[in-house]
Amino acid sequence: MGRKRSTHKDLPKGMTKKGEHYYHVTTTTPRKWTPLGRERALALLAWARLEGSEPDPALKTFEAIALRYEREVIPTKARRTQADNLKELERLRAVFNRVQIDRIKPHHVRAYLDKRGETAKARANREKALLSHLFNRAREWGYTDAPNPCQGVKGFKELGRDRYVSDAEFQAVREHAHPTVRDAMDLALLTGQRPADVLKIKRVDIHDGALWIVQNKTGAKRAIEITGELKELIDRIDSRPRLRIGPYLVQDDDGKHLRSDGLRSRFDKARKAAGVSFQFRDIRAKAATDTGDLAHSQLLLGHKRREMTEHYVRRRTGERVKPLR
Repeated sequence: MGRKRSTHKDLPKGMTKKGEHYYHVTTTTPRKWTPLGRERALALLAWARLEGSEPDPALKTFEAIALRYEREVIPTKARRTQADNLKELERLRAVFNRVQIDRIKPHHVRAYLDKRGETAKARANREKALLSHLFNRAREWGYTDAPNPCQGVKGFKELGRDRYVSDAEFQAVREHAHPTVRDAMDLALLTGQRPADVLKIKRVDIHDGALWIVQNKTGAKRAIEITGELKELIDRIDSRPRLRIGPYLVQDDDGKHLRSDGLRSRFDKARKAAGVSFQFRDIRAKAATDTGDLAHSQLLLGHKRREMTEHYVRRRTGERVKPLR
């Protein structure tokens, strides 16, 4: 008969804690120690799998599953999506944390949407989408066989942006903008890339006569030929006197990289001075619209389907039609 525990009496047989880590320990000789991690809930779940036993019902909570989702699923997503998911997860935790996953019902999801939608309808939709994906993973992981409570719960209708930035508006903001913002605006317009993808362009991304970009959101790869105005822009940026040359193309004179918060602050200041209200992300749509060629726009923006580009452009310009006669 094994000796009785003197510490960690709340842990099941065959599980122990040493320092900050939990372990599964066999009764065989020599004993085999299997690391279970530092998180108690995840460690208990891993112990149950090794023992071939049913997990403690108390561990089938949203809290435990969200913790596993955060560790295993979120890191596989794009960087921006990871940041968004972590914020969305915190919102969901505030409501569902201690609830067993299979006790979440459609009327709970509806109530969450309605309450959250009072102040942020779009965010409510994103949080519902995350809850749905998390629940599907919980089914795959064996926490529940209940139907997904998000199924059939209608989210809020969202209208895509339809703001077209005219040449005059673009120039008005550009004239009031800090030099780094002008660089970013011009790059966004000529390449049709998202703000984050514009800011991450490095000098090493320019080679073999092209600007090489891997889009953060989709992973799409683009090699944009450095010709015409884009070549003039890059030459202008390179020839500007600097105190220090940094690795990023969009940088301050001291070599510091312009980040998203700095861009937002400087851009807001410029558009306020210009009396214009468009957002920086609207420049991408302007680029798509101003090509006058949907095939070119689709390639430039990295859309997988032509229909996506058509929708993107037509929301801003409308359907072009001939008169009666």
